[in-house]
Amino acid sequence: MIHRKPAPRQPPTTTGRPGTGVPIWLMDSVTQVVPDDAGAVVVSGSHGGRSSGHYALAAPLKLAVFNDAGVGKDEAGIAALEMLQARGRAGATVAHDSARIGDAEDAWSHGVISHANHAARALGLTPGKKLKDAVLRMVQGNLS
Repeated sequence: MIHRKPAPRQPPTTTGRPGTGVPIWLMDSVTQVVPDDAGAVVVSGSHGGRSSGHYALAAPLKLAVFNDAGVGKDEAGIAALEMLQARGRAGATVAHDSARIGDAEDAWSHGVISHANHAARALGLTPGKKLKDAVLRMVQGNLS
C-alpha cells in the first residue's frame, strides 16, 4: 500500500496501489519516520544529508529515498546513502531537477533515481530509472 504520511498524529491515507505487501510511505520530511515504519519503503522530500540519514536509521526500513539536493560540497546531499549502507540498509536519491526538494509526492510521481547505494542497487534501483517504476517492481518482487 502507498500512504502519504500526513502531519504527526493524523491517520495515514491510501494514495496508491494496495496489495503489494510492503507499505510505501510518502513523507515530505524524513523526520516523520518512526519505529513502526520498519520494513517499509519511505520516499521523503528531504535532502540526503547526514541529518536525514540519522532519522532514516530510526527504523529498519526496506528502502529510504531522499532528494539529492544537487549533491553539494563533499557530496553532503547524498551522505545518508553511505550511512545506510554501513548498516546494510538500502538508500537512494532522486535528482533535484526531477523532483522538488521537500515534496515527496513530486518525488514519487516524477523523480528519477540519481544515486543508489549497493543495498538499493541489489533491489533493482539504479540511476536513470523512474523512482516509482523501480519501487513498484521491487515491492512486487520483479527486479528487472
